[in-house]
Amino acid sequence: MSVSSAAAPNTAPEISGMAARLGDADPVLAQVRELVRQRLAPQVLEVDLKARYPEDLLREIGKAGGYRGAVSPQCGGNGLGLRHVVEVMEEVSRECLSTGFMIWCQTACARYIDLSDNAWVKERYLPRIVSGELLAGTGLSNTMKSADTIEDYRLSARRTEGGYVINGVLPWVSNLGPDHVFTTGCPVRGADGEEQGLAFVLVECNQPGFRLVDCAHFIGLDGTRTLACQFKECFIPDAMVLAQPSRSAAYLARIKPGMILAQMGMGLGLIHGCALLMEQSNRTHGHVNRYLDDQVGDIVAALEEARAATCELCDAVEADADGGARYGLAVLKLRLAGGELSVRAAHAAMLHQGAKGYLVRNAAQRRLREAYFVAIVTPATKHLRREIARAGSEAQAVPT
Repeated sequence: MSVSSAAAPNTAPEISGMAARLGDADPVLAQVRELVRQRLAPQVLEVDLKARYPEDLLREIGKAGGYRGAVSPQCGGNGLGLRHVVEVMEEVSRECLSTGFMIWCQTACARYIDLSDNAWVKERYLPRIVSGELLAGTGLSNTMKSADTIEDYRLSARRTEGGYVINGVLPWVSNLGPDHVFTTGCPVRGADGEEQGLAFVLVECNQPGFRLVDCAHFIGLDGTRTLACQFKECFIPDAMVLAQPSRSAAYLARIKPGMILAQMGMGLGLIHGCALLMEQSNRTHGHVNRYLDDQVGDIVAALEEARAATCELCDAVEADADGGARYGLAVLKLRLAGGELSVRAAHAAMLHQGAKGYLVRNAAQRRLREAYFVAIVTPATKHLRREIARAGSEAQAVPT
């Protein structure tokens, strides 16, 4: 699929009613949509401009069942899988990508735990995470980029009796707070300094040896409670280990496809929101907007193609016993196309809105900033293209 270059007739189908048609049979999506309308929409400017962290809303989405697709029914899930995670994320991201991103953080952390072999952590933490009682982040950006040799590991661990001692700093981890948890992975080094593999762990933000520190402010998504994480002789017991070094490679391969694919929920919601802005502008300026390269019909057609491809791939990943590892390349290509289409749609919305798009209260400039986040958040556009190229090179190197 080539979402980024999808072509469509320059017709302008009515998109404003599309949101109401999606997921009408799902009471959870209907409840989430109502929470977005009543609770999120009125505060979206404060989230964006005043870095307001919508903690109460995140908990309410959990109570509504919005996170239960991330885990198996045995752990409190609803059995609907990644597709439902993406649908909830899209509902929220249509209005506010910051909040949609935090839903990704919450559900990604839940899924990492669900796909681990640690039954104790599943029993103790998953019911609270999927219900929204316990909020959670994911600190695997550095882990993933380092595993792909893009940057150096920021954390290191050494084995000690009953667990690991971790030192180092993760500069940016989102959806955190003193009573939150998050996952991360870091190399374990022996007494000789040699790396023994990765240990994946669940961290409680109020535990000894760990500290949250304010970091730099951002031009967008500053309401995501993104903080630096400092580990200083921080002891993580074996009970909180999601994957030991000997099994970490298989674990990373198992969690990676779903982690990346679920991010499509952010892009789909943002693209839909941009099409709405374009449609809104056309009510008064359609006579001049018609000369722009991308019309509402172009963006809607590409959106529908991306949504269909995402749903199909979500179902395939969920059905795979290995977490979708065999679909890794397809996931990378779709996620790349989703990021490119997000930027394309936000660019089109800004051009449609014109000078009004520069107003502080206008959504077009916010959508443009959010779109670049979709293209930059791990795995970023350049990261995705590199891994796709590497996969192609490896395939060519295999003798036939």
